Amino acid sequence: MQTPKEILLKYWGYSSFRENQEEIIKMILNNKDTLALLPTGGGKSICYQIPSLIMDGICIVVSPLISLMKDQVEDIKSKGIKAIALTSDLDFKEVDIALTNCIFGGYKFLYISPEKLHNELVQSKISEMNVNLIAVDEAHCISKWGHDFRPSYRNISLIREIYPEIPVLALTATATKDIVSDIQENLNFKEPNLIQSSFYRENLSYVVIKEQDKNSKLINILKKINGSAIIYVKSRKDCVKISKMLIDNNISANYYHGGLNIEHRNKRQENWKESKSRVMVATNAFGMGIDKSDVRLVIHFHIPSTIESYFQETGRAGRDEKESFAVLLYNNTDEKYLRDFVELHFPSIKEIKECYQNLANYFQIAVNNGAEEKFDFDLSDYSAKYNINSLKTYNILKYLEKENYLKLENIYNHSSKIHLKIEHSELNKFQISNKYFDPYIKLLLRSYSGLFEDYVNINETLLAGRSKTNKNKIIEVLKKMQELEILDYLPKKQGTQIIYLQNRVDEKYLHLSEEKQKKNKDSEIKRMNFILNYCNQNSTCRTEILLSYFGENQKFRCEKCDICRQRNKLAISDLKFNKIKKKVFIILSEESKTLIEICNLMKDFREEKIIKVINFLIENSELISEGNKIRKQT
Repeated sequence: MQTPKEILLKYWGYSSFRENQEEIIKMILNNKDTLALLPTGGGKSICYQIPSLIMDGICIVVSPLISLMKDQVEDIKSKGIKAIALTSDLDFKEVDIALTNCIFGGYKFLYISPEKLHNELVQSKISEMNVNLIAVDEAHCISKWGHDFRPSYRNISLIREIYPEIPVLALTATATKDIVSDIQENLNFKEPNLIQSSFYRENLSYVVIKEQDKNSKLINILKKINGSAIIYVKSRKDCVKISKMLIDNNISANYYHGGLNIEHRNKRQENWKESKSRVMVATNAFGMGIDKSDVRLVIHFHIPSTIESYFQETGRAGRDEKESFAVLLYNNTDEKYLRDFVELHFPSIKEIKECYQNLANYFQIAVNNGAEEKFDFDLSDYSAKYNINSLKTYNILKYLEKENYLKLENIYNHSSKIHLKIEHSELNKFQISNKYFDPYIKLLLRSYSGLFEDYVNINETLLAGRSKTNKNKIIEVLKKMQELEILDYLPKKQGTQIIYLQNRVDEKYLHLSEEKQKKNKDSEIKRMNFILNYCNQNSTCRTEILLSYFGENQKFRCEKCDICRQRNKLAISDLKFNKIKKKVFIILSEESKTLIEICNLMKDFREEKIIKVINFLIENSELISEGNKIRKQT
């Protein structure tokens, strides 16, 4: 049996592990359920790939994004290891074939979306596999307190019921104490087992700038700091607008958001990774699974909705451990937008019930019908028809998803596929008796291999060119052969679908809790206030605040963030600074005072030190100077 280090060297070319990787691998090999809390870019995938390669059997990897799964599968296949991704864009027959191959040892890794785990066929096939490990990527999605909570992640417990003795490895980059507990409880850990790396990023400088003219500031920052950059914005419209503005100012840029088709997204991502474009302007759809080590700058052009998402996104800078910057630009408009966003994020129970009823009318679904059915959905058309804010509609749908009534899903079947359903001999007989189809069947067999074994990606335009006809004719022929049950044809498709997870019920039987909604909203407001405080405070080390959110105590200032750099100019120790600040705030707690009055009341400190601290607090808006009086900021 090969050792973990031997496998690491053989497939990855490294002679030593990163922090905590080897310890996590040993835990899995000792059959212990493990939650690995590793920073973004900390090499999480190696932690399940190496032990699975050592053990006999297949590893099931639950992952939230189709694009991420496909990237991971391509990466591991490039090392000569067999892997397959079972995504939501595969139909029943494709799933059946892929899972059967997994049962008979055709693959070492099965990447699967959490939604698929609820499928009875999937559960049945998994029960026949020789599973050696269950790996859960982005495990914070399982927690109701997580910033990316996905109800479908609760389906993972179904595998645990099938294989209660198989170890589980849960992986995430960000989790508070509550989320850590929630993950282990929902994954039925036999005993708590957390391996955690420090959240501290020694090479990363956090900077927050309140600025009304953010465009000019953005250009200045990009011209001052060289290297690859990501700019996170709040909307698709902002992606386009800011990308164009940068190009107009001779800064190489492109944009990325979930509304682009898969080909455009992949192309833009590759160009950025290869440094053909310097700046990627993106929504939060960009970044998960991105492996680019030399990002020097991550800029948030608006206030992020949570500290978790902010920390995860800033963590994409400086993975090569060289000096990098995380800059947050904001103004008063952003603060108002964030508060309004939270309100829209929590529609009333009455609005949710109305939307549920309207959806049934929109799709013409009768009571006690609709379970497992898929419906093409146009958010803009629906919102306009029922005169409701599209963002509110989206949040209502996400709420109904969390309550397990339906599923909102983006479909990206970017290539058409076919699979020949009959044997070679039967196909020959069909060709002899159906001369019309014979040249098209020969064309397919010449153009693609493996058509009898599995679904194969095809290109109708390419086939049309080779047959000297047009694309519509090829599609017509393929559909006719499908009607004759010669083949299965899955046309290329992209868009949004709503999947009903259970039969439609009368709205009066919807089990929705006002109390639960209020509790969730209060939790969201608390998180919002934390990030607003992070932006607006001007005296505490940024790193210290971020680490405290995740329960990690920082005993020293980072010396790199904007606050620390400003504080360093004072030439006063942290202990003395905090003592002076505390005493000044006590003195000004009831009424404003002059600088001379404050100094006279603080005989324990040298006057020049007091003046330095007070000036610092005024410059950073924690104290207000009005005439000759000084008061606390309200």
